[in-house]
Amino acid sequence: MRVRYFVLGLIVFNFSITSAISQTDTIPVRGFCIGGPSSEDVDQFTEFIEEVLVPANINTLIVRINYNYQFKSHPEMVDEGALSERQVKQIVETCRAGNIRLIPLINLFGHQSWASNLGKLLEVYPEFDETPDIELPEEYKWPNEDGLYCKSYCPLHPEVHNVVFDLVDELIEVFEADAVHTGMDEVFYIGYDNCPRCVGRDKAKLFAGEVTKIRNHLAQNGKSLWIWGDRLLDGSITGLGMWEASMNNTHQAIDMIPTDVVICDWHYERAEPTAPYFALKGFDVITCPWNRPEVATQQLDDFIAFRQHANPKLGARYQGMMQTIWSSFGPFYEAYQEEPSDENNLYKSVICFKAWIAAMRELD
Repeated sequence: MRVRYFVLGLIVFNFSITSAISQTDTIPVRGFCIGGPSSEDVDQFTEFIEEVLVPANINTLIVRINYNYQFKSHPEMVDEGALSERQVKQIVETCRAGNIRLIPLINLFGHQSWASNLGKLLEVYPEFDETPDIELPEEYKWPNEDGLYCKSYCPLHPEVHNVVFDLVDELIEVFEADAVHTGMDEVFYIGYDNCPRCVGRDKAKLFAGEVTKIRNHLAQNGKSLWIWGDRLLDGSITGLGMWEASMNNTHQAIDMIPTDVVICDWHYERAEPTAPYFALKGFDVITCPWNRPEVATQQLDDFIAFRQHANPKLGARYQGMMQTIWSSFGPFYEAYQEEPSDENNLYKSVICFKAWIAAMRELD
């Protein structure tokens, strides 16, 4: 082993890398995932791509759009201040010039609300709500009696896919994308007892059915599906619990969905070794850190070891790493330009991103 050190501000991190690393094509996917910019921040966003992501050899950018785009197919679904087609094309051209693969993200199935606010889909189409009898509180707190984290749409509603597939197809077209990330993480409301369509149904089959339906729709036009991987892990057996894994039986869906779905395997507290599980099941997997530099650098070390020490067929499924940022671009960029501290998760994610970039540069 070789031990390397780098300094970020007053914080020193060390990490080990196997001695043969420099002789490998180490990280095929070097990703960055962030909430899309506001319409006022597009110029800054493209500058960030050119001045930070490109020099760091980031080659994949996932932009969380949801309803932050001026949809033509469903103008009723547009958030205030949403990006125009011209602004999206500005981002597309910047990524193309920097050899960055651009993938839009729209949350499907779960994450149809946040705290006390409904997302556009259920605001405009309340009939799609899996749990219409559960009202959003004026002041959200967790835990709560209803088990409410985020609302879900009913995957068996006969009209829901007519709407969401229009949105997905429009995002693919305007972003000139070959893939779409549809989230599908932390789906707690599924197979609800009061839903007339889902009651009594197997939750794993419901989840697998929705993933497969979206995948098949994309595959018709040669596009691929990316999702977060937490619902496909058993939270009880693994000890990962209800957030990073499933406690409502959706984990069994891993054996029911097509293996060309790309799994984004996120773990933030520890470098949990779940990527080999997805790879052994036949999926391409991308490891995702967030706000702990020591976890991100350990995940990088683990990723390299997984890729190096597996046979070529299995090793190729370890596709790379992707830094996740859980804010929109504006707040992140403001924090990025300041001296980062560990005062909150936004600043921690900046520190983690810079540490991870520095670690990858050591590999290069």
